[in-house]
Amino acid sequence: MTNDLEAIRKGKIQMLAGTDLAGADLAGADLAGADLSQANLTGANLAGANLQRAVLRANLRGADLSGADLRGADFRNADLRGASFANALLREASFGGAFLTGAAMGNLDLSGVDFRGADLRGAALVRAILQSADLSHANLSGADLSGADLEEAILNGAVLRGANLTGANLLCAAIEQTIWDGALLDRACLQGTPLSP
Repeated sequence: MTNDLEAIRKGKIQMLAGTDLAGADLAGADLAGADLSQANLTGANLAGANLQRAVLRANLRGADLSGADLRGADFRNADLRGASFANALLREASFGGAFLTGAAMGNLDLSGVDFRGADLRGAALVRAILQSADLSHANLSGADLSGADLEEAILNGAVLRGANLTGANLLCAAIEQTIWDGALLDRACLQGTPLSP
């Protein structure tokens, strides 16, 4: 597997669907455009990897994606519980239906990212930039969105039960049928929304 891993790191193997790469060290690997659908990447080290436009509909529980280039990557329905995204590039990535329970995505630029129907319960999104992100029907119960920029974000049908939105910017956000039970909205900017005072 060592020779195979070296070939994978160099981007020589792109068809990796269903491959067992649990715990693999792929730090800095060039996997742009690779197909990793249904792969087992549990606990894999993908720190600093180039995964632009890669198909990552896979098991990535506990994976290290810190500093990775994930722009345009497809994480739809992926299991990302406990994955690390520190300093990752995520613009235009798709997380529709993904499991991101407790994910740490604070201070990241998530502009235009697709989180439709994603499970973000308890996620840390402190000061995240979520401008124009699609969070429709996402479950953000207990998530920390304090100081987050949700300008023009789509939150239609989202569940924000007990979420912390202290100081968040919700300017012109779409919030039809959003569930706010117990959400903290202290100092939040609600201008242009139906919640605007």
